[in-house]
Amino acid sequence: MRVLLADDHALFRAGIASLLQAWGLEVVGEAANGFEALVLTRRLRPDLVLMDIAMPDCNGLEATRLIKAELPGTRIVMVTVSDDDEHVFEAVKSGAEGYLLKDMSAEELGRTLGAVASGEPALSRELAAKILDEFTRLAREGPAKEPEDALTPRERDVLQLVAEGATNREIAAALFVSENTVNFHMKNILRKLHVKNRAQAAAYAVRRGVAEPPADLPD
Repeated sequence: MRVLLADDHALFRAGIASLLQAWGLEVVGEAANGFEALVLTRRLRPDLVLMDIAMPDCNGLEATRLIKAELPGTRIVMVTVSDDDEHVFEAVKSGAEGYLLKDMSAEELGRTLGAVASGEPALSRELAAKILDEFTRLAREGPAKEPEDALTPRERDVLQLVAEGATNREIAAALFVSENTVNFHMKNILRKLHVKNRAQAAAYAVRRGVAEPPADLPD
């Protein structure tokens, strides 16, 4: 199996590359961001892309959507530190065949790659169950009627803190997540609300009653 590695940490790529090569797999290229992953996938046509989510310029989810739109036969497995349910759902909706956490053992990675080579999804039973539950819920609720209806509970939490004037660092601390996760939520919020920046998102949220204005400001 010919593998492309996409991760912004060179040391992590080097470690995974050494491990894969020891197993007899061919590492055909390495990318430090999503745009590089797209360019290299076009040129090298790997069988599998191991893709990080949090990368500069173009994150792994965006890169996955671009690659799948152009080269749908390319298999992509996310390898990330984030176990956020929303990242899992977005990865699968973007077209990824699997989702792995970076704290997995070498043995688990080996079993997963074997499953991928056999055409099986690289998902634990727990993640597969969560995805099934989420898609069942979405099908039951039907399409959202208003932009804010598409926001997840966590995105609403982030939006409330944005409306209160919190920075991404403060939001991350309040919600016990990383700043990368907050950035990911903010991109989704802007996209779903069809606004250009956090100020517009905050104004929209207060105007529509999605979030409360800061306590020290007049209604």
